[in-house]
Order: sequence, then C-alpha cells, then structure tokens
Amino acid sequence: MPQVSLLATLLATVLSFVLGGLWYGPLFGKTWMRLVGMTEVGMFLGPNPSLALGVGAGAAAGIFWVAGSLWTNDLFERRPFALTMINGGYHIVKFVLIGLSYALL
Repeated sequence: MPQVSLLATLLATVLSFVLGGLWYGPLFGKTWMRLVGMTEVGMFLGPNPSLALGVGAGAAAGIFWVAGSLWTNDLFERRPFALTMINGGYHIVKFVLIGLSYALL
C-alpha cells in the first residue's frame, strides 16, 4: 500500500484553494464575470440564498459538474460504475454541504 504524506496532501489542498481564489478573484475575476455575463451580486447563489436554493444548487453542481465529468472519464477508462458512485457521491455531498453552509450563514 502506498504511503501518502498528510502534510503534502494538506499543502496541495490549501494551494489549490489559494490558486482558485486568486485566479477567479483579483487576477481574472472581473474579466471572467464580464465574459460570462455575471455580476458580483448575480454569482452562483447570489446574496442570501434560501435553504432550498443552497441545497439544490449544491446538489446540481455535484451531480452535473463533477460526478458527470467523473462518469465520462470512468466510462472511457472502463472503470466500475461503483467507483463513479463512490467518487461522485463524495462530491455531491460536499457541494450540498457547501450550498447548505451559504444558505445558513
């Protein structure tokens, strides 16, 4: 069984969040929003989303953005559907929790 460095995993996680924050924030955020026709107020959940919107949008993001992409890769790689369900399910629940967090706070 391969050994995974917990420190490297934590560092990689933090760096990916920092990159995303910088990339879609001060570096390209305003340009990206202009190109896709969004405003800061009209971002994904908008200000003060309802509980239903937070959970629904989180589930939709997990199902269609992440799990759907994983399923496409798994189909071409002939991986078991159970693997897609495990990996995709994690992302679905994760995005539901993120949406729930925004709705509650």
